[in-house]
Amino acid sequence: MKKLNIILRAGMIGLIFLTGFLSSYLLGYVYLNKESPFLIGVKSEKQPSEWLAKSKIQLYDNKIVINVDKAVISKYASTGSMMPVLGENANGIEIVPESPEQINVGDIISFNYHNMTIVHRVIDKGVDENGYWFVTKGDNNKQADGKVYWEDVKYVTIGVIY
Repeated sequence: MKKLNIILRAGMIGLIFLTGFLSSYLLGYVYLNKESPFLIGVKSEKQPSEWLAKSKIQLYDNKIVINVDKAVISKYASTGSMMPVLGENANGIEIVPESPEQINVGDIISFNYHNMTIVHRVIDKGVDENGYWFVTKGDNNKQADGKVYWEDVKYVTIGVIY
């Protein structure tokens, strides 16, 4: 009888927890009208800034229009450094940033490095005697690239279409 009570109590606690968890998850989806990824034990990385307001995107039956001044579409080399976000099948929507203050940790920038264009995520930023700088790193790279100065930044990726 004592074992049965312990099992019933454990079952009730588990049921209460599960009910609370599922209701908060489902209510968050229904009331916020946003998708909520279900991830447990996954480290959250800094995400890009909101460069593209929802008001700039128009949805029609036969097309989607994204209103962005001076945007360019880019393709990516199959280096793997930014997979799965950017790879050879991705089409990046990029713009030229107007100032270094616009670029934040989490943004993906394209920059000049020894006559190559590198596309990596900003993991730190600051200012020193040489000006504004950003430390970047490929999402799959173990080491950061070092400082990238504002004058070497070409683009900020504001969207990706696969």
